[in-house]
Amino acid sequence: MTAQTWRQFGDGPLSRGAAHVHTLLVVGVLLVATTLPGLVPLVLLGSDVSNLPLVAACLLPVGPAVSAALYALRHQRPDLTDLRPAALFLRGYRANLGGTLRIWVPLLAWLAVVAVNLANLSAAAVPAWWGALLVLVGAGVSLVGANALVVTALFTFRTRDVLRLALYFLVRTPGVTLGTGLLLAAAVAVTVLFSEAVLALVGVLFVLSLLRIGDPMITIVEKEFTA
Repeated sequence: MTAQTWRQFGDGPLSRGAAHVHTLLVVGVLLVATTLPGLVPLVLLGSDVSNLPLVAACLLPVGPAVSAALYALRHQRPDLTDLRPAALFLRGYRANLGGTLRIWVPLLAWLAVVAVNLANLSAAAVPAWWGALLVLVGAGVSLVGANALVVTALFTFRTRDVLRLALYFLVRTPGVTLGTGLLLAAAVAVTVLFSEAVLALVGVLFVLSLLRIGDPMITIVEKEFTA
């Protein structure tokens, strides 16, 4: 078999499909492995409100893992003869770790504060509209955080510029905002109806969906904000 024939085989639709499945499986396994240090104690934690700060701490490994998965899925070529999802995942993890944590840690802190306040609304005796406002704040922070994770995973910007872009694209690309919101709601539903472990097992599909939903934003960043 000549090199040209092998190259044509590797570029065929069946080969591209097999490469895509292989990439998803490898990235999915690595995603679970890198979140496992937080996932195990998270599953064992009780549902008491006092555990909410611990929940946030357990979620710390999730941000870098999702960023690495976004990087690997974005940069993997759909070619059966050139599969290296594990190398891409590890490269993305190392390259994006610092930038991702600068986004992810404050995001978790904000969401933990919102969650604690929502859980103690009745004890605080505050009006109902305050609870609705907290929900809106939590949703807004989550949407900005999701955009920021995508931008940080695929591009190199200063942290403040990442946050500006993430906020800007909430308005610039409303379809991305809506799609991301629905995806986050689906992730919450899976967690509530099943468990965090189930969400982790299918997490690569959520990451892939986040990447596909964010395509319009990614395209604009490439055209308008990079050299």
